[in-house]
Amino acid sequence: MKFAVILPAAGASSRYAASGGLRHKLDEDLGGKPVLQRTVELFTKFEPREGSIGAIIVAGPADDDAFAEFKDRHADRLALLGASICRGGATHRWETVRNALALVPPECTHVAVHDAARPCASLELLDRVFDAATRHPAVIPAIDVPDTIKRVRDTGEAEVDNDPAAAILGAAPKGRTVRVVEATVPREGLVLVQTPQVFEVELLRRAYSQADLSSTDDASLIERLGASGDKAARVVIVEGEARNIKITRAADLAMARQVMGLKEPEGRAVHKRF
Repeated sequence: MKFAVILPAAGASSRYAASGGLRHKLDEDLGGKPVLQRTVELFTKFEPREGSIGAIIVAGPADDDAFAEFKDRHADRLALLGASICRGGATHRWETVRNALALVPPECTHVAVHDAARPCASLELLDRVFDAATRHPAVIPAIDVPDTIKRVRDTGEAEVDNDPAAAILGAAPKGRTVRVVEATVPREGLVLVQTPQVFEVELLRRAYSQADLSSTDDASLIERLGASGDKAARVVIVEGEARNIKITRAADLAMARQVMGLKEPEGRAVHKRF
């Protein structure tokens, strides 16, 4: 049994930038190493109970200039870790995974897809997911929803902050709109899904051969196979962990440092040290 690991890393990090991030989130400093390197290292340190990690494929940007810059920043260090780089998709995550899936070596029996911006997963979580994947064709980690969930509607009404200083200075109101609650959603049976998601390679290839590949994660495509009658397409849940956060907004970076026990960087930014 041999596992390939795919790390989609083609996103533009737009939500991170909009929340105050100063650079791409995968270039941010985590204890002297970029976020992307920390995530790759999860799989270089992990040994499955059965089989081994046979390949790590990082799928970067699709654009020529962006991909060249991505290679300049990351290729040498990732090569030392045994990871290879390919181009991802131009628009959608599934394009990125599909490009990397085409490069999975033929000897690999399973594929794990893990968000490149999830560097905090523990080795214990990886062990649970990979071990379950030896018994089930599709396995994903998830945690129970801890909070009340409400469905909301955007009214389109401008939300103007009561800021006297801004009014005096003639500053434009902030571009937020009023949202109102439509309903409270029962949370029984709902979970928050994480990665890595691990699949038998042939099952994942069947999922990616479907005409409609619109999805938010790879398990969604497997579920679609199941809905069409594929009996092997059953997605099994294993226990995730709260620490396995995905860095999406700038505040998440500080949380990741706390989870990993790392200090704030000092001096030259990590993306400029090499």
